[in-house]
Amino acid sequence: MISPLIQWYPGHIAKAEKQLKKHIDKVDLVIEVRDARIPISTSHPHLEKWITNKKHLLVINRRDMITNKAIKEWDQWFKSEGKTPWWCNAKNGNGVAMIKEAAIRLGDELNERRKSRGMRSRAVRALTLGFPNVGKSALINRLTMQKVVESSRRAGVTKSLRWVRLGQQLDLLDAPGVLPPRLENQKAALLLAICDDIGQAAYDVESVGIAFLRLLSALEETYSGFNKESLKERYGIALENCEPNVHDWLANSASVHTSDDLRRMAQKLLDDFRKLLLGQISLELPK
Repeated sequence: MISPLIQWYPGHIAKAEKQLKKHIDKVDLVIEVRDARIPISTSHPHLEKWITNKKHLLVINRRDMITNKAIKEWDQWFKSEGKTPWWCNAKNGNGVAMIKEAAIRLGDELNERRKSRGMRSRAVRALTLGFPNVGKSALINRLTMQKVVESSRRAGVTKSLRWVRLGQQLDLLDAPGVLPPRLENQKAALLLAICDDIGQAAYDVESVGIAFLRLLSALEETYSGFNKESLKERYGIALENCEPNVHDWLANSASVHTSDDLRRMAQKLLDDFRKLLLGQISLELPK
């Protein structure tokens, strides 16, 4: 856990959640989008309650940001939990065609049920749901093969709900990222901050950067995809010399001498991780 606490619940999210509750009864299918680096921490605690009696498609975006080994392990874990994950990279479209086919198949099942009840077929209404900045809008743009909604790799870009038509078979509702009003699990909140899945106003960059170093130090023992030498070469920081008092440890490093140095190092470290310059690192492992 880090100090101060990480909390972020801007007004547009509170407003969007109220709108979401009004629309949820109108949708047939929920396309839940999670971040491949932290697929548990990007699961909303209220989701199961919201999607009762709805078809559910679990999409895990940013598959390019973790190793194939991690994908395989997570795939097995989700299936052991009775869930089928659909992996994609919404940025370049990898895996999106299969997600579209899966959504249409679920829609066909719903329309077959409607026919059996004497009801007419119609376009299936699907809601894209997930935490901020996990790639919901980018996924919609890939599904429609055009830029129909604004998309950016920062939290809080989508601020209101919007319907988008995907051919004659599917209507998609793009919703802003939703978070619980209070982030009770501060370990998960830290991972959200590291992955840039909450607004930077929610956390102190230096504290998150230091916590990330501690996490990297632990990962180095269990995660073969991480190269500790990159930290030493790029930042002048040697993980093998990590001390309990991280501030003292950093103060004795080659690159950190002042508080401004610490902030720059922390921001650079986080930016490099988010840009894959530190390698494909999964911050969570299957339980």
